[in-house]
Amino acid sequence: MEQFKQFIVKHFEKVLIVIILIAAFIGTYLVEEKSIVLNFYYLPVLSAGYFLGRRTGALTAIFSILAVVISTLLFPQTFFKGQGFSNTLAQLFSWGGFLILASITVGTLYEQNERRLKDLKNAYIGVLEILSKYLESTDRYTKGHSVRVSEFAMETAIAMELPRNEVENIRVAGLLHDIGKIEVSGDILRKAAELSSEERALINEHTVKGAYLLSSVGSVLKEVVPIVVSHHKYFMSAIEDKGNGNGANTIPLGARVIAVVDAFDAMTTDRPYRKGMAPWEALEEIVKNAGKQFDPQVVEPFKRVVSKRNEGD
Repeated sequence: MEQFKQFIVKHFEKVLIVIILIAAFIGTYLVEEKSIVLNFYYLPVLSAGYFLGRRTGALTAIFSILAVVISTLLFPQTFFKGQGFSNTLAQLFSWGGFLILASITVGTLYEQNERRLKDLKNAYIGVLEILSKYLESTDRYTKGHSVRVSEFAMETAIAMELPRNEVENIRVAGLLHDIGKIEVSGDILRKAAELSSEERALINEHTVKGAYLLSSVGSVLKEVVPIVVSHHKYFMSAIEDKGNGNGANTIPLGARVIAVVDAFDAMTTDRPYRKGMAPWEALEEIVKNAGKQFDPQVVEPFKRVVSKRNEGD
């Protein structure tokens, strides 16, 4: 049942369009006034163009036209009644042309808006990437950390066969996951000795500060914010008991991916107070904490990514 609900939420627009199409198709048989029935099809076609783009909108329009043509051939008496073959045919041609034109127009506007939004998002990410690189440039021990986390996280998400937009959100979150450290003193970040409890508390606040910073740019990075704010939370501590023995994790999947990759990169990087681990040692530590600190569903594909990289090296 939970998987079904997740499927509906994930593909809500597509499911809604299919339901409207089915309703319009049923109306073709039930409603006698066919001009009213034909107008029903504008709703799923315009919805498809608005939510899914020009190509899907045009395909929905073509499918709608085929559905009406088939209905016309199967039940000619209901369509030609009182109008004649030529008048009905002209009406269908006119309706079909406008339907395709409407789908292409709305779909084109949708795609142009998506391109503008993508350009705006890339601009914000570019600025924030500069800030994160500037932050890391002052400390040779963390230099390149965000870029490495971003690349590893993206490869892990691809190995998990996540949707393209989710992979992109994880890539961006990996790049910006430590952006909140801009508001943490550089002396604390570069401190070689063990941190005090107050200093540790300040460091731990960087997730919330980073999420607040990303939220300030509006809705452009809204899907990245939950990942950034949760990437240091322990997997086991965020399990919600559903009362039937099955638990659901409240940490976003992207944050669970970043948690694994971030920990691995931190363990394999030299620090002033310790030498970095060998990759195989860090991987063993990750595997040992699967199901406690890290999500086992992330750890397995991450192991494959690490193995593939090692083979390449």
